[in-house]
Amino acid sequence: MPEFSTEAATADLWLGGRLRLHQPPRGAHRAGTDAVLLSRLVKPPPGAVVVDVGSATGAVGLAMAAYEATANVVLVERDPDLAVLAARNIDENGVDGRVRVIAADILSIEGRRTAGLSPNMAELVLTNPPFFESGRHRPSPVPGKASAHTFSDGDLESWLKACLDLLKPGGTLGLVHRADALPDCLAALHRRFGGIVVRPVQARSERPAIRVLVTGIKGSHAPFSLAPPLILQGTDGAMTPEADALHRGLPWPS
Repeated sequence: MPEFSTEAATADLWLGGRLRLHQPPRGAHRAGTDAVLLSRLVKPPPGAVVVDVGSATGAVGLAMAAYEATANVVLVERDPDLAVLAARNIDENGVDGRVRVIAADILSIEGRRTAGLSPNMAELVLTNPPFFESGRHRPSPVPGKASAHTFSDGDLESWLKACLDLLKPGGTLGLVHRADALPDCLAALHRRFGGIVVRPVQARSERPAIRVLVTGIKGSHAPFSLAPPLILQGTDGAMTPEADALHRGLPWPS
């Protein structure tokens, strides 16, 4: 059963009003800080094809289209209700012709090909994979939220291999994941990507990382590097200047 009716979706201003997003009602899977960070992780080259894998309602891909006027964005989402909302958001934000949504299961090679997702099609793939494996956490009682957050065993590697399939040689993958999943992410990227950069994300400077932002280049042999952490809040609990700028959708730094 679907977790919500698309008619019950809320329309929210996002990124300081840059985007108006139709999303499932609160309690379901909605765009948050992870999507904000992912949308600003990589600046694509002019005219790039950007694929947002597991796009939900399209927040990351639509943000990329808002930041980069020449980007051509493909939103890929397996949940048909979320894909409907993604299509609505494309219309709402006036990016018809530069952004399209494809309803497909990224883990199915046949499904990808049938849907028109071809090998080596993108300069940039961005993804926020489901965060948990079955049996390793207590799933949400909300069906759609549970499916958005949960993989079967081994599916993270399959998911990232699918992302690799969509990338052109020399193309860039960008992802956000839980900090404790970093070893699994690096294992899945091993020998497939080089120039890997990991940036920890911490709620506050004195606390352990809660997320990691990871980029890698398909087929590269460049070395690994660890970037300085992104701190979300200061000691007063307010957003740091960098986190605030990201959430308000300020322009790319020059």
